[in-house]
Amino acid sequence: MDSEGNCSSDAGAEWVWVRRPAEAEAVAAAAGWPAETDEEARPLKVVFASPATYFTDAAPIGNGRLGAMVWGGVESERLQLNHDTLWTGGPGNYTNPKAPAVLSKVRSLVDNGKYPEATAAAYNLSGDQTQVYQPLGDIDLIFGKHINYTNYRRELDLHTATVNVTYTVDEVVYSREHFSSNPHQVIATKISANKPGHVSFTVSLSTPLDHKIRVTDANEIIMEGSCPGERPQGDNSASDHPIGIKFCAVLYLQTIGANSKVEVLKDKMLKLDSADSVVLLLAAATSFEGPFIKPSESKLDPTVSALTTLSMAKNMSYSQLKAHHMDDYRSLFQRVSLQLSQGPNDQLGGDRLAQSAEAGSQDSSMSDFSVPIADCTRSTAHNDSVKPTVDRIITFKDNEDPSLVELLFQFGRYLLISCSRPGTQISNLQGIWSNDPSPPWDAAPHPNINLQMNYWPALPCNLSECQEPLFDFIGSLSVNGAKTAKVNYEASGWVSHQVTDLWAKTSPDAGDPVWALWPMGGPWLATHLWEHYSFTLDKQFLEKTAYPLLEGSASFLLDWLIEGHREYLETNPSTSPEHYFIAPDGKKACVSYSTTMDMSIIREVFSAVLLSADILGKSDTNVVQRIKKVLPNLPPVKVARDGTIMEWAQDFQDPEVHHRHVSHLFGLYPGHTMSLEQTPDLCKAVAKSLYKRGDDGPGWSTSWKMALWAHLHNSDHAYKMILQLITLVDPKHEVSREGGLYSNLFTAHPPFQIDANFGFPAALSEMLVQSTGNDLYLLPSLPRNKWPHGCVKGLRARGGVTVNISWKEGNLHEALLWSSSGQNSLTRVHYGDQTANMSFSSGVIYRFNRDLKCLKTWPL
Repeated sequence: MDSEGNCSSDAGAEWVWVRRPAEAEAVAAAAGWPAETDEEARPLKVVFASPATYFTDAAPIGNGRLGAMVWGGVESERLQLNHDTLWTGGPGNYTNPKAPAVLSKVRSLVDNGKYPEATAAAYNLSGDQTQVYQPLGDIDLIFGKHINYTNYRRELDLHTATVNVTYTVDEVVYSREHFSSNPHQVIATKISANKPGHVSFTVSLSTPLDHKIRVTDANEIIMEGSCPGERPQGDNSASDHPIGIKFCAVLYLQTIGANSKVEVLKDKMLKLDSADSVVLLLAAATSFEGPFIKPSESKLDPTVSALTTLSMAKNMSYSQLKAHHMDDYRSLFQRVSLQLSQGPNDQLGGDRLAQSAEAGSQDSSMSDFSVPIADCTRSTAHNDSVKPTVDRIITFKDNEDPSLVELLFQFGRYLLISCSRPGTQISNLQGIWSNDPSPPWDAAPHPNINLQMNYWPALPCNLSECQEPLFDFIGSLSVNGAKTAKVNYEASGWVSHQVTDLWAKTSPDAGDPVWALWPMGGPWLATHLWEHYSFTLDKQFLEKTAYPLLEGSASFLLDWLIEGHREYLETNPSTSPEHYFIAPDGKKACVSYSTTMDMSIIREVFSAVLLSADILGKSDTNVVQRIKKVLPNLPPVKVARDGTIMEWAQDFQDPEVHHRHVSHLFGLYPGHTMSLEQTPDLCKAVAKSLYKRGDDGPGWSTSWKMALWAHLHNSDHAYKMILQLITLVDPKHEVSREGGLYSNLFTAHPPFQIDANFGFPAALSEMLVQSTGNDLYLLPSLPRNKWPHGCVKGLRARGGVTVNISWKEGNLHEALLWSSSGQNSLTRVHYGDQTANMSFSSGVIYRFNRDLKCLKTWPL
């Protein structure tokens, strides 16, 4: 490194980066477990044999705020860019003074059993559409035409959060490396060749948004622009549009090589010739100052911000930037390792709980269509990892390669780290990766399943920090939602509906009440606050952040519940997300009263408030006393004539029995009001509901069903959902709602939605570890005949506990449990029919054998 420490100091040098072992690895090593996470032995790479043709062939990188899709072209390269605060519009008015009169009319129609008429009237309760997530633009690199190349390879390495592209032209090996740095908030690219003077290209910036571009000198391009100040409509010719969010992207070039030269072309692009290598740094910023500040009133200058960020990064060498990037990233990613079986499939047969849950079903068991897994040694596993991932997806139905399951699990964790960090915005419907100014469903967060699923893996998969943007966002929703609750529903507390955006929209969506009229989005999100406490036991978080928001949500629900003409308190109007029913008069409708999901979510929120109040000494508050009075008057979950869970308060005819949502099963997962131990009869009805619903559906539906089967301890059917998800989707011939994976492992609705990428690791963790505040269940839904040998390290459980598990021949071998947070609430450990009662001390590692006998303890 030279005295200035700049990028040129990397010439001819490689830094060696050494990290401390993750806590779970250190605990395993102290127990004498073999090291099974060696990166050479277990590479985690998404591999491509050709440049991207479609967006879903490109490789994603991100630092929470700044993302890119690496297309990996040879004649031309495209790095498609996103920034998490680049949205249309500004703060909105999320109230409707006319709503109370409409609400009264709708309630009256529901009370009189006129459900189709209530559905028609409920259209007048809808609000405005959301704003739209916008792409930042592209870095465009032109290398030349008619390039004959060989040995092409592009790969996303999950161990390092880098994308590498290599190929050979006339015996010259070219390489590119890309990463998005969270510590320095830049996208860094290094382009090099193995022979001096062979790096030449033209580089420019582009964007579909209104913009201007200038070159400040021979190594810096500045692109400044703005988003539309309102949601784009058919006619955008008017001159009185409001000001939108401003943005700036700055691209900096650092060239290496005695003969390299750079010239400016057309005042907006740079042409580089004969360099040995070059480093590109991209910094970007916007004028977004928060969801309550209009873009026209923002005092942030995105150009100053971007140049300041870039200036700090330029003072680092490329190797230093990469080392800081990897140190930051690995501190999160390396907390959890997963090794599934690489040995022969022993076909050990289903477990007792799986057989119990299958009883009475006409569905075939997994053994009817299972195939042997080839013996995979260390070298074979490595060879599989270098195959193009698209080929591995295609052949999965035949070889059921468990290393691909590991890859998909860790890919979900990688994406969450890459799109949601403290201080950033929440992960939207596509994370942060979108190349379309009109993305599907506006890329808007949907809190009727999708936004929640995005954060399901944060706690069990040991990434709790990645959930912080969600808590910040819920805080913003509570501000706007208090206005919506007061004006629209004449209620206290706060409310939010089925879809939202950067500006924390809380009013109903525009259009059909089957999706728009759903005031349970806010309450469902509020349950994540309690979940965070139940995993971390962070009392300060509970007191300062979680409880006020939970209490506000409960206050709304207490006012939303009304005394109808029936036996119990009701929610009216009420819908089950995006699902119609057939009313008694034979007409289609969606608005009725007291759907099962409404009541399930309300019970979860009320339970969280009561538990929190006990911990915080707030049990004598008015809200707590009202909840205790209301709880006995909530309608119970009911079983329909066909033995399934009733989705609506009445046993309506279902016109779409294979509907993609499984909202009425919320109480089993992610809720806690149903369980095999406490409500076995309801769980039988859940199983029948899942069989009736069928396995088909979009990716997120597949992941949710996988988690539900896991909570029924039905390992066979949970595994069947894995088989269903790992199916290749052809972007040229997408079939609506078929689910599956694209070649880059993005999950499909179709089109691309990121929620199943997050739902999958969450569901897989539920197959291996389940927990309540006091009880821990080891390997509750392990597919023993598919993964007879394996090991997972670093999963988190409720009660402040971290878990390492190894299993052999389909059975538990050892488990290591500990709490490093200073407290825990674990009192029982379960495996199969066995239970161990214990007094669990924080700061102590407990080693259990297959019989749940504690073999040894030692300090952490």
